[in-house]
Amino acid sequence: MRVSILGAGYVGAVSGACLAECGHGVTVVDVDRAKVDLIANGQAPIVEKGLSEMIAANVDAGRLTATSDLKQAVADTDVSIVCVGTPSRPNGDLDLRFVETVCAQIGEAVASKSTRHTVIIRSTMLPGSMRGTVIPTLERASGLTYGDGFGLAIYPEFLRESTAIDDFFAPAIMLLGVDDDKTLEVLREINAGIESTEIVTEIDTAEAVKYANNAWHAVKLTFANEIGNICKAAQVDGQKVMDIVCMDTRLNISRAYLRPGYAFGGSCLPKDLRALRYKASSMDVRTPMFDGVMEANSQQVEKSVEMVTSKGGRKVALLGLAFKAGTDDLRESPLVELAERLLGKGYDLKIYDKNVEMATLRGSNLAHIQAKLSHLSQLMTDDLEGLIAGSDTIIIGNGDKSFVKAVEKAGPEQQVIDLIRVDPDKRTGGNYDGICW
Repeated sequence: MRVSILGAGYVGAVSGACLAECGHGVTVVDVDRAKVDLIANGQAPIVEKGLSEMIAANVDAGRLTATSDLKQAVADTDVSIVCVGTPSRPNGDLDLRFVETVCAQIGEAVASKSTRHTVIIRSTMLPGSMRGTVIPTLERASGLTYGDGFGLAIYPEFLRESTAIDDFFAPAIMLLGVDDDKTLEVLREINAGIESTEIVTEIDTAEAVKYANNAWHAVKLTFANEIGNICKAAQVDGQKVMDIVCMDTRLNISRAYLRPGYAFGGSCLPKDLRALRYKASSMDVRTPMFDGVMEANSQQVEKSVEMVTSKGGRKVALLGLAFKAGTDDLRESPLVELAERLLGKGYDLKIYDKNVEMATLRGSNLAHIQAKLSHLSQLMTDDLEGLIAGSDTIIIGNGDKSFVKAVEKAGPEQQVIDLIRVDPDKRTGGNYDGICW
């Protein structure tokens, strides 16, 4: 294909060279004449292993050129890939002025073309940027309609400095945010020969995935550092600890716990995180991330309370009281906290949990619930259908699959708040409201 790369920075230079290596005819465009001259002379504008050699080979082969004439580059190519920078503003927000400027120029160039042009965004942008900035700018400048007059997709990059070429040709995933089949065909043709797991999704989702990835990487690094700082103060080898932690691919390095939902609870996580923070404090080790985890967990409970109060009804059904389905463990269950908060606000609350019976509770489990909800037996019911029928608001608290029917049976005048996404196919809308989706 004939491809124009807009921006000769890190992503643009690597993408341009690699696409030329794939056999495409590539023109790299940049306002910086020095970068253009370097590429035109077969040199890399950045330091990246193997990039200079790849650029030189493809310039010699005639597959890679560089220019400052964006309008001509767009006119001469089928696809434009936007790789310009998205720096931070002083207040932390993202600055999209370079994206907006380039999209306006692309739109002006596309307006005079007789063939359909495809625009692919690789610049990192916050969710909503495609629909809020890119699409309106292209439509305004071109006089054409998105999806009809021009193709558009977002194709986030996951290139790491020093291994970018390897990452380009062997990505962990190939994430394509696209709304129409024609544009999807173009994306697939560009990536022909690159083996990876292809994921086709909505453009808004693709934007969010890029940020979720980078935030996750930052969280992992900070987590390892806080564990390392605590271990060092306790005269333990933190790197050895984390090496062993990473060996568990069932719970630690896996999908486990990485699903948006309700606050954590139970007999282990809250207690052990408090103990770890206390130990760190006793050794004068600060743990801002772990402190924030506890605060974030409390905020999730607060959010659930706010969701209930926003619905207006006073009769509330709480389906599930134990911190997860299949257990009667009420110790530090966030659902117990939610029940306590709602009662304190005067709600007419009834609770259903087939695994919780006051007569069988023992030890610390019993002591905990007596301290929080001393009259629990008066709140509990075993009539699930009657509870659903007589409530204004129904809260799905844990993953008991019998609660799927509760969602289905709720009338249009009843409000359903799902804290766990008991039905994975259910999305927020109408009288159904998911806490994180």
